[in-house]
Amino acid sequence: MTSTTPTTTPASQAARPTLLRSSRNRALILVGVLLLALIFLFGGDGWVSVLDYTMVADIAALGLNVLSGYAGQISLGIAFFMGVGAYTAAWLGGGAPIFPGDPTGLGLSFLIWLPASGIAAALVGALIGPTALRLKGFYLAIVTLALVFIGQYLFINLKSITGGQQGRIFPTPSFGDFSFASPTTVLGLDLTTNQWFFLLLLLLLALAAVFVGNVARTRSGRAWQAVRDNEVAASIMGVNLFEAKMGAFILSSFLAGMAGALYASLSGFITPGTWNLVLSVQFIAAILIGGVASVWGSILGAAFVFALPTALTTFSILPQNTSSTLLSPGNLSAILYGLLIIVFLLFEPAGIIGLIRRLRLAIQRFEARRKGGETTTTTASLDNESELDVERMNLARRTDAPRPPN
Repeated sequence: MTSTTPTTTPASQAARPTLLRSSRNRALILVGVLLLALIFLFGGDGWVSVLDYTMVADIAALGLNVLSGYAGQISLGIAFFMGVGAYTAAWLGGGAPIFPGDPTGLGLSFLIWLPASGIAAALVGALIGPTALRLKGFYLAIVTLALVFIGQYLFINLKSITGGQQGRIFPTPSFGDFSFASPTTVLGLDLTTNQWFFLLLLLLLALAAVFVGNVARTRSGRAWQAVRDNEVAASIMGVNLFEAKMGAFILSSFLAGMAGALYASLSGFITPGTWNLVLSVQFIAAILIGGVASVWGSILGAAFVFALPTALTTFSILPQNTSSTLLSPGNLSAILYGLLIIVFLLFEPAGIIGLIRRLRLAIQRFEARRKGGETTTTTASLDNESELDVERMNLARRTDAPRPPN
């Protein structure tokens, strides 16, 4: 007779952070931390810079996955909200104009302009959401696509804040007399600007990942998933469709705004053309390749889509583009993730996370056959193995009824 008693007591599970409940997750996190530490210490400033931009993209991809993955609302407007966050940070944290026509800034602290960038984007999302979320599917995608072009017009013409076509300098994080732009030795640590950004972004990414993963397990998160699977059924079960969609839209906008501010601060100088449709499409590619409705999928997908071209450019891996016949890093990466989108949609709609799950099941079946045991996997063991993958959904087949919120 099979015992149904869990191997870990509820009290000990509750005391342990969600991300660390699985032994496999703990092992993967340990390997990841060791790898990041080696790159941080011995990889040089170039590789650290690649990781910095990748972690910023991870935060933005988490925001898009909240709206499009968990809540099922197609959005092409993430570049617009990143721009709103970036220029909010520039206005609050930038310096006063030196010459006539220079963009203005209030010179406020990093501890003010970073959260304010997310709040400003969330407020804009709250204003747009009630109108945009009346639509769904293709029509919602068109509305969010229009936001990108509206944003381009605004960013170019609000020269007192954005600098117009010429762009503007963005503030770097600073704490009192210490600034990331010209770091000094702190507690014996003589780190570069990119290394200080690495430490900051790693902390923010960890907080964002744990927050999104845990919110997806709450009543609101289950409501998002119910709305995504079947709006009519979700409404019958008592889910407030407007509240669920607005919650996802606002949280997505908040994360996108913060990511935009961090990206602009890391780059130091940005023009309005940065926040274009191509950027939005790249994030769509990231969550499709990595896996929708998955925190790990957001991180892995964004790492692939954004780390590849950044690494190719930083280290000049491709030959110099001296003729039109040679591929630039951006073109090569666009071709690669375009092909991967097609391949994943045809053969593995759950993305990289889906491949990992298939590999896990194959290994478990192999081990079970070798030991002469059963080949099935219990629900409890699956839950422990992937704590941040809330919805193990198969996009190619949605036959399960939506789960009502408690």
